[in-house]
Amino acid sequence: MRRLLFILLFLVVCFTEIVPQNDFRIMFYNVENLFDTENNPLKNDDDFLPDGFMRWTPWKYWEKLRNISRVITAVGGMRSPALAGLCEVENDCVMFDLTKRSPLRVQEYEYIVTDSPDERGINVALLYQRHQFRLIEFKEYEVISDDKNARPTRNILHATGSVVSGDTLDVFVCHFPSRSNGLRETEPARIRAASLLRGKTDSLFSLRKSANIIIMGDFNDNPNNKSISKTLGAKSIHSPLRSDQLYNLFLHRVKERNFGSYKYKGKWDLFDQFIVSGNMLIKNNGIQVINDEAYIYNAGFLLEDDVRYTGKKPYRTNLGPRYIGGFSDHLPVYMDLFIRE
Repeated sequence: MRRLLFILLFLVVCFTEIVPQNDFRIMFYNVENLFDTENNPLKNDDDFLPDGFMRWTPWKYWEKLRNISRVITAVGGMRSPALAGLCEVENDCVMFDLTKRSPLRVQEYEYIVTDSPDERGINVALLYQRHQFRLIEFKEYEVISDDKNARPTRNILHATGSVVSGDTLDVFVCHFPSRSNGLRETEPARIRAASLLRGKTDSLFSLRKSANIIIMGDFNDNPNNKSISKTLGAKSIHSPLRSDQLYNLFLHRVKERNFGSYKYKGKWDLFDQFIVSGNMLIKNNGIQVINDEAYIYNAGFLLEDDVRYTGKKPYRTNLGPRYIGGFSDHLPVYMDLFIRE
């Protein structure tokens, strides 16, 4: 009997040590064209109107919100993610509907969202649980080009908050310019965005002796592309650790076959990434990335057969103008923090 009690006590202690490490989960998700059904005369959102090219009806809109709610809840497992970065959201209205009027409302998220000059009205946002992340301030940074003919892009969102330990956490949410006009032609735009972001993180490193920085987003580049590896300077987690250096949690996996968050013409890319300051990879830090890893959430319900190129691909909302009722053309990514109280 004593032996059984000892085993049970040992399991309870082990479980108690492990569970708190998973309490602070962070996710990022490109939700693929989360538009409302109202016309914004200042933006080119005509395709996503009831009589527009996509025939974007209120029913489709609310179904989209339900699907996003399902994904966020699933990524959180038994608990809500403490932070959820989103991109391809239109405005404050869709974020209000998602957090206050969809099934996600029971998770009691607060949110912040940018007001970008993007021509289509696309923005980035951050959902946060107030009891896990106390928002101190937030800013947004516009990526300005010297080329007057360049298309404006999404602002970078910067949120500063404190966690239960009292430590400060700086979170950046990004959606870098797309590759739609060609990889080489559009690369300078992503380099500009990365240069702006690098300047902001360098300022934090000089401001705080031990800065805890998390950068998440859809960078429209892989971890080994120039904008991320050179301009931003995000290194592999297998590189020597420095507290004032940035590290990409996916760089060491970039050459793995069939591994990615976005699939284009049969090839998986790692456009959705987490980048952290070296301080968060050093043992005994107040905030630490568990196992120094980030993950792609590739549950079966988010995938469908890739008939043309074989294998699987993300089960998206629309295929061109055809509504197919899926979730997004990207898979969500997530990571877990251990926070010492």
